[in-house]
Amino acid sequence: MRHAHYELGTEQALALLAGADTVHLATTTAAGEPVLRALHSVVLDGAIWFHGSPEGEKAGVAGQPAVVSAEEVITSIPSYFVDPLRACPATTYYRAVQVHGRITRAEDRTQKARVLEALMAKHQPEGGFSALEPDSPLYANMLDHLLILRVPIERLDGKCKLGQNRSPKQLARIVERLWRRGAAGDDHAIEAIRAANPDLPDPEFLRGPPGVRLHAALDSRHVQSALDLLAGEYWNTGISSETLARAHLHASAWIGARDGSGRLLATARAVSDRAKFAYIADVAVARECRGSGLGTALMRLLLDHPAVRDVPGVRLGTADAMEFYRQLGFTETSKVQRPFVSVDMLLLR
Repeated sequence: MRHAHYELGTEQALALLAGADTVHLATTTAAGEPVLRALHSVVLDGAIWFHGSPEGEKAGVAGQPAVVSAEEVITSIPSYFVDPLRACPATTYYRAVQVHGRITRAEDRTQKARVLEALMAKHQPEGGFSALEPDSPLYANMLDHLLILRVPIERLDGKCKLGQNRSPKQLARIVERLWRRGAAGDDHAIEAIRAANPDLPDPEFLRGPPGVRLHAALDSRHVQSALDLLAGEYWNTGISSETLARAHLHASAWIGARDGSGRLLATARAVSDRAKFAYIADVAVARECRGSGLGTALMRLLLDHPAVRDVPGVRLGTADAMEFYRQLGFTETSKVQRPFVSVDMLLLR
């Protein structure tokens, strides 16, 4: 029996299923042989929908029991993160979901068009095709002959393996070593582990001022809060919110800090090639938190981020915070006329 702390909540499980690029469909042939297929799918009306081939119709897949699964690999954990000698602790942290149901087919052309429209919206969101209207001359004949199948979500099982079986000491060591390893995605893996283990004390590198929690990585859920913090800042004059959102989502490093209620109090990002170049941008701290040490803690975390820490020269531009950055080791290199007069600063290491 699975321990309760491994359970992935229904909402998270459905989100994982809906967001998966592909899912796996497990069925059997008429002779009872197992069949496993990788498919594009969408979640609609309490079911998973996908389209099949005429061969599938001949094989009589409709009516069969089926399992649909999806998974998200968070990170790999080498054995030496836990034990210096034994190979046994090597593992993978992941989220996974399985749905059990019986395959049925869609007969209605309108329903088929709706499913295909949802599939296109998911996998070709930029458009570039005519709307899938059920009576359109472009699609009507195709819809009549296309096999659209569904697996109703009769039973859903979700699992989240993120170190819940480890002691706080072991898990703290894993988090610290992920930060030091700094492989792609390890910063987000740290946040996933912390979310799954809410009683885990903050590691030293993520300790901020009292009442504030530093975060090694932010994601799309935090975009609007970051834009709110940056609203009205002089360096983004003339930059659209859509452009600024893309800049954050594609940054090499994007960190932040939140209070106990989850409100974002600070944000900062960097662009880096991890070898020669790193540029820091969009550092913002809520006005009521300025002077509390939060800005310094935020910058020290960003400078220690795996995307930034090994770069010999880190640059930024500022028009009003030269003294703050001097205290972190930056020196002025030049003045630049942008839409405002900015001082370019460089940290050499």
